[in-house]
Amino acid sequence: MAAPLTGPQAVTDREFRAYQAWVLRETGIHLTDAKRQLLVGRLWRRVKDLGLPDYGAYLRLAGEGNDPEERTRLINALCTHETQFYREPRQFEYLQQVLIPRWKREAEAGRRNKQIRVWSAACSSGEEPYSLGMSLLADLPAEEGWHCDILATDLSSAVLERASAGVFSMTRAAQIPEAYLKRFMLRGRGAQEGKFAVGPALRALVNFRQLNLQGTWPVLGKFDLILCRNVLIYFDGDGRRQVLGRLVDHLVPDGNLFLGHAETINGSGQALRTVLPTIYSIPPRAA
Repeated sequence: MAAPLTGPQAVTDREFRAYQAWVLRETGIHLTDAKRQLLVGRLWRRVKDLGLPDYGAYLRLAGEGNDPEERTRLINALCTHETQFYREPRQFEYLQQVLIPRWKREAEAGRRNKQIRVWSAACSSGEEPYSLGMSLLADLPAEEGWHCDILATDLSSAVLERASAGVFSMTRAAQIPEAYLKRFMLRGRGAQEGKFAVGPALRALVNFRQLNLQGTWPVLGKFDLILCRNVLIYFDGDGRRQVLGRLVDHLVPDGNLFLGHAETINGSGQALRTVLPTIYSIPPRAA
């Protein structure tokens, strides 16, 4: 019998190809060769704690066995991405300087109601939807009749738990405008010193749900704005086209889609108009 793994060791080509195939089948994400070291860094300690001899044995246990908790642990380990508050500042500037003023003008002219729906797809640990929420609450206040709703989804249950908790280290606050930090966040005291928490008004705005972008989607409705940033790069060509098409189908006429800088709509077959790099819109309907 092979001895248990006691420390980090390289994943073999055969093992890595098996993980690639499993992740692609289960999540639609293409685990590139550049992720080999990430796999080792995130899995070796769990393999060691379970007394398993290699990464292949862990895949058989977690990916092909009958333990849903271990399967979830594996997905969380390999499919979690880093984020930060107000990431991609140009997109938030566009939201605040172009989209929100446009929505206000349309409401004043009676061309739309005062309801805004935004979807943060692949929201990770919550910084993106909470950033959106602060901007919406600041400029589209409920006192003026506005009702805003943010759906935040992710494949990983682990990051969704962190996002729902809404507690962050103060080191994560650097990108939040000072006025928003004071208005929408709560500073930790005592045992929570050095942390801050999402305030009740902002927390009530965001609804977190688990969703696999390449799986079966529940009924979601239409959105004025969808953010799906730095996610499509993990799918293969067919997967990207499929997900992008489904996202576009969930936009209202003249709705907007924000993607990441490494992503493009080229070759997607979607009737999207490029507004600025990474910012796209549904072309206005003909009069």
